[in-house]
Amino acid sequence: MINILLGMLALLGSWFSVELARDTVKNHNNMEAKTDWIKSGLIGFTTNFFDTLGIGSFAPTTALLRGFKQISDRVLPGTLNVSCSIPVIIEAFIFISVIEVAPLTLFSMLAAATVGAWIGAGVVSDLPEKKVQYGMSFALFITAFLMIAGQLGWMPVGGEAVGLSGIKLMIAIGANFVLGALMTVGIGLYAPCMALIYMLGMSARVAFPIMMGSCAFLMPVASVKFIKEGAYNRKASLAVSIGGAIGVFIAAYIVKTLPLNILTWLVICVIFYTSITMFRAASNK
Repeated sequence: MINILLGMLALLGSWFSVELARDTVKNHNNMEAKTDWIKSGLIGFTTNFFDTLGIGSFAPTTALLRGFKQISDRVLPGTLNVSCSIPVIIEAFIFISVIEVAPLTLFSMLAAATVGAWIGAGVVSDLPEKKVQYGMSFALFITAFLMIAGQLGWMPVGGEAVGLSGIKLMIAIGANFVLGALMTVGIGLYAPCMALIYMLGMSARVAFPIMMGSCAFLMPVASVKFIKEGAYNRKASLAVSIGGAIGVFIAAYIVKTLPLNILTWLVICVIFYTSITMFRAASNK
């Protein structure tokens, strides 16, 4: 089943890539003038490098794109999903291949997140900028809180299980459906999914293929909706995708591990700051 899953992921990635390429060619004369290729590419490299090590990329990417004035808030949700799709697909291939997870648990949780994202993207792509700003502000605040919970040991400690059954599996499927839908608003899946896995008594190791696999399946599905609606920054998405893919390979095969404690606290501070500024921007409209 794992090989079937990887085959499906390859097909999904190919479909997404074709849709992205088609839209890029169609709009190649309409790229965003204020977005810088190099700045956005370096942002993508940095955030996806640390995403591979488990920090998550949505909140830091939001903070950096806004901090360096690369994007308007209106298209942030779509840009996050589109730009990080290819890097997270690469991550999923790496971690699904090397870490054992019970096939039924892995397949069902990934499918639930994908369906949730498909439903969520159709709603988010039509939201006005003010609502997007409020939603993103809330999403960043929740993400920062979950990261603090992880840093301070407030999350459950997990167990040794590599799969679920019965009521625990049903809880996991339902929760991942909701997390998939929330991804389209900009709430990163990594921290809450990791907390869910620990709470259900699973091994910390299996969090990586589950959360990265969930994102790898749901993000292309959601992204195609954003692409068709034109609700994303094309130049930033391409630059972050390219830089991010390079960052993933370096983190996974060269660096592998880093002392991330201080960096994680720094990221939390930046996320809180971005949450506050986005809320103030929405309130002033």
